[in-house]
Amino acid sequence: MEVTLLGTGDTTGTPTPNCACDTCREAEERGVERSRFSVHVRNERTGESLLVDASPDFRQQFLDSDAALPDAICITHIHFDHLDGLGNAYRLLEDVPVFAPDETDPETGESVAETVSRRYDYLDAVTVSPESPFEPFEACGFEVTLVPVEHPPLVCYGLRIEDPETGATLSLSGDTSYAVPDRSRDVLRDADLLFVDGIVPAKYCEYHPLGGAHPDDEGTFRTFGTKHMTIEGARALAADLSPDDYRLVHLSHYIPAEEAFDDDMAVDGERFVL
Repeated sequence: MEVTLLGTGDTTGTPTPNCACDTCREAEERGVERSRFSVHVRNERTGESLLVDASPDFRQQFLDSDAALPDAICITHIHFDHLDGLGNAYRLLEDVPVFAPDETDPETGESVAETVSRRYDYLDAVTVSPESPFEPFEACGFEVTLVPVEHPPLVCYGLRIEDPETGATLSLSGDTSYAVPDRSRDVLRDADLLFVDGIVPAKYCEYHPLGGAHPDDEGTFRTFGTKHMTIEGARALAADLSPDDYRLVHLSHYIPAEEAFDDDMAVDGERFVL
């Protein structure tokens, strides 16, 4: 299993356009980028590639990397920075299955799979395959399992990708608060590699209209507002899930420059062989 981080940033990416903050300047000086989230997983046995989330930066991500265009795509939720790149299937992809959760979202009245089908019904190349959480399905020779996480107000999912022949495993927390259900944690646990959502340091919760949530024993918030984990929360979840290795993803440019490029904070283009 060859895993490439195509996009490691939040909804504005780093550097953020027209931003002169220290973190954006430091990213430019380092020559690194955190574009909108997307992960490429290649099955070296079959030669197939699975894309997790279709970033709006799809075109540039594939130009900047030598990753092959995907043979299948998995969508975790319908926020634009994870879905809107699917339009790039037009004239680029042929007969691509798009796997998406089948649970009805009370907020939208339809499942992620139904939303994808409705919004991209003009794409002849795309065939949406609804999948149920906790029920493994096959994609590109991998066994994939979707698990519910907490990213209000919309439903959102993490996932585990396993090569049934080699046993290599990749887990992704998805966009989530620290309140990942125990059953979902059990599926994500003990992976070779974990990508875990963390957006800002906990100290910034004072600037969020909703503050922070899920404090630890020292009172450090592990959730920023309600939707994403703090950096501290992401590291705490990684510690609980016990992967062999992990990286923080969905990182914002609000992380102070002196902290924003720590070893566990991903940047675009990082590649792992599991």
